[in-house]
Amino acid sequence: MAVIAESNDAPQKLPRIGILDTARGIALLAMASYHCTWDFEFFGYLEPGTAETGWLKIYARAIASTFLFLAGFSLVLANTPEIRWRPYFKRLGMIVAAAAAISIVTFIGMRDEWIFFGILHSIAAASIIGLLFLRLPAFATLLIAALLLVGILVDNVIAPFSLHSAVFDAPWFYWIGLSESLPRSNDYVPLFPWLTPFLFGLGMAQLASSLGWLRSLAKLGPGRNLIARAGRHSLIFYLVHQPVLFGLVYLLSLVAPAPPPDPTVTYVRQCQASCVRSGTEAMCHSFCQCTLDKLQAQNLFTPLESGAIRADSDERINRIALLCSEQAQ
Repeated sequence: MAVIAESNDAPQKLPRIGILDTARGIALLAMASYHCTWDFEFFGYLEPGTAETGWLKIYARAIASTFLFLAGFSLVLANTPEIRWRPYFKRLGMIVAAAAAISIVTFIGMRDEWIFFGILHSIAAASIIGLLFLRLPAFATLLIAALLLVGILVDNVIAPFSLHSAVFDAPWFYWIGLSESLPRSNDYVPLFPWLTPFLFGLGMAQLASSLGWLRSLAKLGPGRNLIARAGRHSLIFYLVHQPVLFGLVYLLSLVAPAPPPDPTVTYVRQCQASCVRSGTEAMCHSFCQCTLDKLQAQNLFTPLESGAIRADSDERINRIALLCSEQAQ
């Protein structure tokens, strides 16, 4: 990338690092593969909850972490040696507009699971917060990122010390990520814990800059291949790929519809996908299997599945949920 200078004393913009474009392109392909799995689940080719449990859950989190790490790294590259306000606000505006469009479309089409704070919302918010860290030394940024990581471990491993609280259950606090009760969403990426990989990326870029490694990194790895080109246009790829994949799987469903799923398997999968937002997979597996067994034993499973009774208003189901929750602890 050319140096933007009008004199020898003008600050030099850092060169584009092709290997980062390639990494972003690989992350885009991984994201597309995950969304393809989600689409197959949506149309019944995979069991409900498949994309939200097991190794696919880990896969999705790794992809999101990669995007946020690269977003933090790129924030430093784009604003070194000084903040370039006009490009910054232009990029931020595009991300905010795309995030708003996704929220509006999913609210209209999938109101029960609409995306109110997904990956683009998280990148936009982190990009604003990241401005506070741009002029900090690398060790300070990495220290704060490490402290956030410790907070994540405490919150997920040491259950009595959970950082979540009912204080954050109001909708205007959902973006923070510390709510105890949340509505379902097809993509939920709050600042806690997802600011952590962003700050690690930002801190690593600061460290590489202070050690003089960035221009050396620009000479490493491919930067002109097709994957790298996709990485340079990641927002367009993100917005276009899912409608295309969704449309293709929809056409497949018209030609070769998926077989009807086993309702008991569907129940357990959906129950676990909802439960793991606030508990461990082992505990959730025990809880969901327990509720299924008791619902069937009391002849409540079929009425619940058909909608004849509601889980949030039937006292019998509330008692079953409470009993199974105590047993699963």
